[in-house]
Amino acid sequence: MTDRAELVRDVARGLAMPQKELDPKYFYDEAGSALFEQITELPEYYLTRAERRLLESDIRGVVEHFRPRSLVELGAGSAIKTQIILDAMVDAGSAAQYVPVDVSREFLEGSARRLRDAYPSIEITTAIGDFARPLDLPELADPALFAFLGSTIGNFEDDAAACILANISAKMRPGDRFLLGADLRKDVAVIEAAYNDSAGITAEFNLNILRVLNRELGADFDLSAFRHRAVYNRELHRIEMYLDSTREQRVFIPEIGEIVVAEGESIRTELSCKYDRQAIGRLFSRAGLCLDQWITDDDGLFALAIGGAL
Repeated sequence: MTDRAELVRDVARGLAMPQKELDPKYFYDEAGSALFEQITELPEYYLTRAERRLLESDIRGVVEHFRPRSLVELGAGSAIKTQIILDAMVDAGSAAQYVPVDVSREFLEGSARRLRDAYPSIEITTAIGDFARPLDLPELADPALFAFLGSTIGNFEDDAAACILANISAKMRPGDRFLLGADLRKDVAVIEAAYNDSAGITAEFNLNILRVLNRELGADFDLSAFRHRAVYNRELHRIEMYLDSTREQRVFIPEIGEIVVAEGESIRTELSCKYDRQAIGRLFSRAGLCLDQWITDDDGLFALAIGGAL
């Protein structure tokens, strides 16, 4: 979890905005990370399955051509999909190092212990931190593959997304490659169902951000007075996820003060932008990256974008 002073600043700024918002990185304490892993297994949540199928069908060819010795993964989480890449690197005889980057120390360290057992010949060094900032990485075996999977880039508006990709580009050397997972624009009903699952796991995940604030900051959010809502913004090509207040509330946060939330007022907790090749190409260009390969599944659900630094 991010340091307390930063958490206080982020929450104070976000809840003072006309459209109240909270940074989605605060979903991911240990409980939130576990809930998200449950989401990835839901029938409505096509993203993880579609990306996994693409990795299984295409990543070996990429690895055999490029032969990366190190893999850096941003937002690694449980690193389940990562094993597809690591297996390809092992089979290619190039695997030497894996560096997972994430904000949840407990979850990341648990994943790293599991992977050390599975890949004893690979050096695994965790990097705890917020990938929205310049990356602090160990010395990397050359060449490196930087992976940002799960369409996590979609959680950021274009300027912030370009900044994140520029942070990656700044760490890349000649010969390094970048692999991005991107959720594609498609039928709105399919997209909205992925964020409004019938089991209510996404709703529980959404509420977890308030649990984090109650625990970490001593806030007194009443979780029963908020309802999950996720809708697709057709103009901006993105899902917008909210917590809607069912009544007027006065929430006290000791280091921030009293926050008034009106009945029907919402707190925006996440964006999930959807892309096409042109949109990703523009992001790459702004970040100093060149889009070399664009791989999509037959159903047009998901894409892998591969490129290098300009």
